[in-house]
Formats: sequence, C-alpha cells, structure tokens
Amino acid sequence: MAKIVGAITTSHVPAIGRAIAGKLQDDPYWKPFFDGFPPVHAWLDKVRPDVAVVLYNDHGLNFFLDKMPTFAVGAAPEYHNADEGWGIPTLPPFKGHPELSWHVINELVAREFDLTTCQEMLVDHAYSLPLKLLWPNDEKCPVPTVPVCINTVQYPLPSAKRCYKLGKALGEAIGSWDKDLRVLVIGTGGLSHQLDGERAGFVNPEFDKAFMDSLVSDPEWVTQFSNEQIVEKTGTQGVELLMWVAARAALPGRVGLVHSNYHIPISNTAAGLMVMEVAA
Repeated sequence: MAKIVGAITTSHVPAIGRAIAGKLQDDPYWKPFFDGFPPVHAWLDKVRPDVAVVLYNDHGLNFFLDKMPTFAVGAAPEYHNADEGWGIPTLPPFKGHPELSWHVINELVAREFDLTTCQEMLVDHAYSLPLKLLWPNDEKCPVPTVPVCINTVQYPLPSAKRCYKLGKALGEAIGSWDKDLRVLVIGTGGLSHQLDGERAGFVNPEFDKAFMDSLVSDPEWVTQFSNEQIVEKTGTQGVELLMWVAARAALPGRVGLVHSNYHIPISNTAAGLMVMEVAA
C-alpha cells in the first residue's frame, strides 16, 4: 500500500523566484528565508519520496475568474509552467503521475467531493517555486507530482473545515492505493499577508505562530474560524493557509515536527516553513 511519509508546508511568493534566479540566497534580505531549507533537504534525502502531491492555489494561469473550480485535480502526464508576468524564469515541465491522479480522483468523488478533473493543466509559481525550493540542485523536479488546486481567489471559498475534510479524504485515498510507494504531501501559500487595500502590508505573527503550532498537536484548531475571520486575522491573501490545513489533514495518525522556520518580511509576506513527519 502507498505510505504518506509526511508533509511540507511553505510560502510561494513570486519574489522568491527572482531571488533564486539572481542567486540572492546569501543576500541579507533573503538569507534568513533560504537558511530554513537545508534541514528540509536533509529530511528529503532521508525519506526519499517517490511522488509528491501538491496542494496549491492557482493565480489566474490555469483558471480565471470566469471559471474557478472549488477543487481541481490534475491527471496529466506532465504539467507546464508559463510566464505569469512576474519576470521569473519558467521551469521545465513537471512529470505527472496519472495512475495516482485517477485513483485520487475516483476516491474523492466516492467520498462526495465534486472535482474538476484536468487532463491538461498549467501550473504557476504556487506550484513551481516550492518544488524548486525543495530540490534546488535539480534541473527538473526529480519526483512525479499530482496537483490538487484549492480556490482561495474568488468567493465563495471553501471553509477551513471543508479543506480539512478534503485533506483527510485525500490522505485516505492515497493510503488505499495498492502501490508500494512513498508519498510526500506539500501545502503551499501564505502565511499572513495583504497585498492591496487599506491594510496592504499587514502581517500577524502572533496568529501565524499559533496556527503553525496547532498543526502539530491540534490540526482542527483553525476550523473554528470562518474565512472572513481568517482574512481579518491574516490579511486578504492569508487565507492561503487553507492549503496548509488540507496538507496536515492528509497525514494519518500522530505526527512529529521535524523542522520549522518563520521569517518576516518576504515581499510583504510572513513566510512560513514546516516539515511534519508521520510517526512510526
């Protein structure tokens, strides 16, 4: 049976791509952010996942405001990155895993989740940058991937409670797959940030840290809040923490915190990073 080895949650700000392209990892502004990743690389070398399931939000590259599914799962043989207008280099195509994708799709539909199934799919910085951060020395991502897209752009958004249920169902679907593979779950986005409006530049480190702590010991903690309350506490774009909620919910049983990092600011964003391992 497939085994989930753990989850990694991380921010996905487009400016990270510019920093990577400009080799600014040791720049004083960027160093505290990039210094959080060597322990992640060491953990990945230890657990050696065979495939990565990536929970992320599309920013208009694949879906736009005229067609915005609540949940979408990719089932393509590969996923292409494209120029979004941020001035960051595009990356080589990401290899898909259609067999696992279709298993997940069928299982989630059986669990009463209504999905958009994508047999062709573009992936934006929310997908490509975290994978580059995890495997920085590889020209191409070394593991096949399965994209799971959650709408955090256009109302109505799924609630934290609904995303927790999605993650739990996703974990059960992966665990029921009759292949002996090690699966990594990745949740990208956030944490607190607001890019526009009267509260532009808003961050809330107290809430961010409470949320990060809760993911280990009380992962349903954030489900007490409506999306409007989450936006009030974290800023308009801070609602991206929904991907972190779903990623944590996918982990079966008890988890241990392997590593975490938190740094402000990264392009007006509170950047978080966590590695959670499924307990033996």
